[in-house]
Amino acid sequence: MRRKGLIQIYTGDGKGKTTASIGLAIRAKGQRFRVCVIYFHKEPKRWRYGEYRILKKLGIDTFGFAKKHPHFYKKVKKGEMRKECLKALKFIKKIFEKAKYDLLILDEILISLREGYLKEEEILEIMDLKPKNLELVLTGRFLTKNITDKADYVTEMKKVKHPFDKGIVGRRGIEY
Repeated sequence: MRRKGLIQIYTGDGKGKTTASIGLAIRAKGQRFRVCVIYFHKEPKRWRYGEYRILKKLGIDTFGFAKKHPHFYKKVKKGEMRKECLKALKFIKKIFEKAKYDLLILDEILISLREGYLKEEEILEIMDLKPKNLELVLTGRFLTKNITDKADYVTEMKKVKHPFDKGIVGRRGIEY
């Protein structure tokens, strides 16, 4: 009998949301799970995110949508980003139909909600449509009560102290 998949969320203003989800991806792959990571608002080639190179080497499928992050691109057109996010939702629904994966991570999808590129009901629909055996993970620095209520796990990363507060920028291999 296959196990029941749950919904996990990693949120908060602290470091570690993506790191935790990538750790879970590696753990699941080590148990021969079929794993996919869909990321939002990241450009792995431009910013040289090391985790995406290693995920590919491990045979973990990765796909990116709405690659411009509002923090780095102040002139991002909301309509353009919304179209990209809606494309991602269509893609996710196709993944659900194919039942190809055991674990699906939607990295930074909650940023799309925070910035208004996705609506709460659209994310709730994805959570509702999740196949029963699929483990679904959502990450990002924003959360609503309805999404929290629908999830099985919610972990909040809380910043207590961070080098960025002293002007130390993200360091290769540590923050990206």
